[in-house]
Amino acid sequence: MQKLPLNRQLQAVEWRNSELTILDQRYLPEVVSYHHLRTVEQVVNAIQTMQVRGAPAIGIAAAYAVVLAARHCFAQHGDGWKQTIAKQVNLLADSRPTAVNLVWALDKMSALIETIQGDPESKLLAMARQIHQDDIDANLTMGIYGADILGKCTAVLTHCNAGALATGGYGTALGVIRSACSRGLQQVYATETRPWLQGARLTVWELQQDGIASTLITDLASGYLMQQGKIDWIIVGADRIAANGDTANKIGTYALATLARQHGVKTMVVAPCSTIDWTLISGEMIAIEQRDPMELLPDSYQGDDSLVTAWNPVFDVTPAHLIDAIVTERGVVFKPDENGMKKLQSSASQESQAE
Repeated sequence: MQKLPLNRQLQAVEWRNSELTILDQRYLPEVVSYHHLRTVEQVVNAIQTMQVRGAPAIGIAAAYAVVLAARHCFAQHGDGWKQTIAKQVNLLADSRPTAVNLVWALDKMSALIETIQGDPESKLLAMARQIHQDDIDANLTMGIYGADILGKCTAVLTHCNAGALATGGYGTALGVIRSACSRGLQQVYATETRPWLQGARLTVWELQQDGIASTLITDLASGYLMQQGKIDWIIVGADRIAANGDTANKIGTYALATLARQHGVKTMVVAPCSTIDWTLISGEMIAIEQRDPMELLPDSYQGDDSLVTAWNPVFDVTPAHLIDAIVTERGVVFKPDENGMKKLQSSASQESQAE
């Protein structure tokens, strides 16, 4: 099937006029605001404050940030730039602990740094642009693979935002949904996605930009929706996938997958191979980011004398046995387990070497 064109209005991260431009996602859909970043510190702040979010988009932003770092270090230190850039790369690596694409992209940029002599900017920019384009291509491919699996499915539910705003463009979970809608998928449900409402603010807005109708539900309405037999598939993205298929994604994904299994609904995880951390044997080893409890608490509960606190994990881990398919640009693992993931790793490695 022909790949759908990208909606260029939905670009979370772009390199424009020798600087990194990001769409600030904190205020969508009411305010569409772009920031122009020129330093690593600005990029780190944008990642930490969720101006840019989604594992692939974070990795792409970090790659471009290395270009900014190299420009600064070379201007300040000339041929000694390699001795000073490592600190800035480390700042980027520490900005979000769970999204493995961040470290993956920085490792690629760091490997290239070792080979460069003289002014590094043009070569590093070419690599960052390649990382960005490869993510777009992967999204388009995954969109086709996932839509093939859905077949004549009539209704899907997605959680959080795994669309163009979370990637280089087109999206992982939303990439599959976009492709499936072009083939006749009739009904798309999206959870609000507490506590930051990425589903309400971002996902349904994205779909509207593409002319795709959607229905927004509260997170806890998902179980009743499944009980009513109105959902065929849960489709989500991922921030890190362990070598056995256990998947870390936005908090609430585990609950959805558990409910799906209870009601005979299937669960699909869509993510590029760069999201798979082959060094982790299971999801128990995935570091789960804990954000400030103050992000959840109303002002009246934030005084020193308050007896109310909050627990604020960003992600949870869905065990592989609750997942029916992991879709990557290198292929699909059905009923993922350690053996199935090893086959994907081998296949992906062989294809990468062939390229």
